[in-house]
Amino acid sequence: MTQIEEHFQEFPVLETERTRLRKISYSDQDDMYSYCRFPMVSRYTVWDTHQSLDDTKAFIEFVLNRYDTQKVGPWGIEHKQAKKLIGSCSFVSWDNRNKRAELGYVLSNEYWNQGYMSEVIRRILEFGFNELGLVRIEARCHLDNIGSARVMEKTGMRFEGVLRRHIWAKGAFQDVKLYSIIKDDFASELEEGPSIR
Repeated sequence: MTQIEEHFQEFPVLETERTRLRKISYSDQDDMYSYCRFPMVSRYTVWDTHQSLDDTKAFIEFVLNRYDTQKVGPWGIEHKQAKKLIGSCSFVSWDNRNKRAELGYVLSNEYWNQGYMSEVIRRILEFGFNELGLVRIEARCHLDNIGSARVMEKTGMRFEGVLRRHIWAKGAFQDVKLYSIIKDDFASELEEGPSIR
């Protein structure tokens, strides 16, 4: 059975019409800090607002270590035209035996409501189903995170229910919405709709 990690031995660089998905590096520190410092961006995340560049540097060190140890690290979302990092997206967990993975993502508030995150997620769904052989991809969001829920719905994910007191974040147990898409549904959407490339 092919393991997801094998596909990341050489980190897969993916592209969409407006973005390039690639490894995050120390050179992205200023770009990352520019959006991670805003409370509105981290409001519904499990990580805290970055108070200084040192916080961002520490996070990048964590990411680089994940590339080395777990192999399956996050994609940095680079805006092709602006040539800067505007967010990240990754498989935050995966299960090789059952061929499923969970997506997590964050996007600079400067690029909200412009279709960037949906564009990126569709490309990663395509990669996950067609290249990694996944059968199910899921994602979760805070109950009040309307923007994230809309992104999941726009990319074909279906709402499956509320996981009560599912995660401990920012000093409290929190309920989250669970969304998912399976390979069969994704393939059907591609047949019915325009190409996602």
